[in-house]
Amino acid sequence: MLSRLAPLLGPLQWCNVAAAAQHALHTSVAAAQAEAAVAQQSNVQDALDALRKRMAQGPELGDFVTGKDLTDVYSLEAPGYKERKRKPDWMKRVIPGGDKYADIKAKLRELKLHTVCEEARCPNMGECWGGGDGHTATATIMLMGDTCTRGCRFCAVKTSRAPPPLDPMEPENVSKAIAAWGLDYVVLTSVDRDDLPDGGAAHIAQTIRLLKEKTVGRILVEALVPDFQGNLGSIQQVATSGLDVFAHNVETVPRLQSAVRDRRANWEQSLHVLRAAKEVGVQVTKTSIMLGCGEQKDEVIEAFKLLRGSGVDVVTLGQYMRPTKKHMAVSEFVTPAAFEAYGKAAEQLGFLYVASGPMVRSSYRAGELYLKNVLQGRRQQQQQQQQGSSSSSIEDGGTAAAAAAP
Repeated sequence: MLSRLAPLLGPLQWCNVAAAAQHALHTSVAAAQAEAAVAQQSNVQDALDALRKRMAQGPELGDFVTGKDLTDVYSLEAPGYKERKRKPDWMKRVIPGGDKYADIKAKLRELKLHTVCEEARCPNMGECWGGGDGHTATATIMLMGDTCTRGCRFCAVKTSRAPPPLDPMEPENVSKAIAAWGLDYVVLTSVDRDDLPDGGAAHIAQTIRLLKEKTVGRILVEALVPDFQGNLGSIQQVATSGLDVFAHNVETVPRLQSAVRDRRANWEQSLHVLRAAKEVGVQVTKTSIMLGCGEQKDEVIEAFKLLRGSGVDVVTLGQYMRPTKKHMAVSEFVTPAAFEAYGKAAEQLGFLYVASGPMVRSSYRAGELYLKNVLQGRRQQQQQQQQGSSSSSIEDGGTAAAAAAP
């Protein structure tokens, strides 16, 4: 059409007509793309709303595992290496802030404490450090420095075969600082230290014991520990230190262990660690699984069953997020509704407590009101049993003495 008009128009008029036509074409294309994006977002949201409605009616676990009516909303494909795509809306996070957050950050710098929250670039710092909404302000303190001897493909913590030596004053300084902090619940974690004969177990155990002493047992302590290369003595040393929750992360399903974790870590070794802690009397054991690493739904459910079979009480599930382009790629973004379904499936299998959501991390809201109440209830029950045993011993001793009297 434009080519027929060209002979009838002057050069200037022709340029104006061509520019107007090109602008109209670009506007139409942009409008079509915008409409398509809105329609796609609407379709995803409609599907999510429909799934939540079905979830409220109580879907069967088998339906979720086999993918009936759920395959269209289970996840969104993650972008390729060179693609630039916005993350799903549910992965957006508020920038950390608030008075409590600022106070904790300032205190950490003053006391020269490392946190896994910062080292691993956790998206929940603002929420966990800020407290409120039924949970206490919690920071996860990292012991034994900020350099790990292992190189897991998902982790942003620095690595080295020969990290700096341990600070012998760290257990005293950390326990003193946390005791003065006035927290109700604290998480202690550490890097892997395969360069040490006991993997740092004595160092961790000493920190826990001192912390309990300085708070007269008031503070609840969760220890998120390495696998100590499966060394039973090291596991028992930490497990009997007086902690309240013994945590060790399996990270992913059995099939993906070698693809996700360092070659020195594996599923069976991690289960051995969790079982060994239970066998020496730990009340609550805990682990965490990342989704979006390439796992299948039935593999996640099977992992739940294996964990429960090993006596694990608490499980957390969260979306894997790639720290840098040097790390393992994200395979998919699992939807909030699918995380909700996994959470219900885990609860049906008998876990004491489950935290499941895209932004959940292993120490996410560790001081959650429900879990804290469970731990305090178990502690009181244990104290009552000990008091009952002591009373029985005294009564038995008095009866024996009376019987022996002339």
